[in-house]
Amino acid sequence: MLTQTDQLIHGDCTQVLPTLPSESIDLVVTDPPYFVRYKDRSGRSIANDDDPGSVLGAFHDLYRILKPDTFCISFYGWNSIAAFFAAWQQAGFRAVGHIVWYKGYTSRRGFLNARHEQAYVLAKGRPAKPMHPIDDVQPWEYSGNLVHPTEKAVSVLKPVIQSFSCAGDVTLDPFAGSGSTLVAAALSGRHYLGIELDAKYVDHARRRLAGVERARTSGLI
Repeated sequence: MLTQTDQLIHGDCTQVLPTLPSESIDLVVTDPPYFVRYKDRSGRSIANDDDPGSVLGAFHDLYRILKPDTFCISFYGWNSIAAFFAAWQQAGFRAVGHIVWYKGYTSRRGFLNARHEQAYVLAKGRPAKPMHPIDDVQPWEYSGNLVHPTEKAVSVLKPVIQSFSCAGDVTLDPFAGSGSTLVAAALSGRHYLGIELDAKYVDHARRRLAGVERARTSGLI
């Protein structure tokens, strides 16, 4: 039985996940490194963004700790899809859907103007279809990336969590970054568990989560 919910663990998820009990998590929503050696305009980078081996092995444990007939929602980089898909399939996941978030701006220019983010809906077993499925094309809100260079807005994550889990369920993000998934889970009436390698993001995420708890205690949410 999982006892350590509603917290963010500072550590390497490939070391923390093996310590979690099997079939104890209701939903995984995560945005792992894409293996593109990303740097934003200010030079910020992502830990392990050049090392697929330090990331993709986590999906074996994610499959193990998910309860039967549940979902993992994983963002990914299009140019690393072969590596991601191999890791998902080797872990046991089955792709059952794909979500695209359309951006109203160009985030990068190359052979094409980059104007979207994407995630696969991965199933463990045969989960029931959501009672209120979301569209596979979703609106995007820019977070500003003020703390983390690839920070997702809470508004982007809440519909996913609400569609693929139930109130009181436990949502896990093993690459928690600045904590947006955990905040979205808390605001959606879910328990949460996060793991993050970088101490500065852990501190920031914990402050965000404490603010949510204060607002809840005060009856503001």
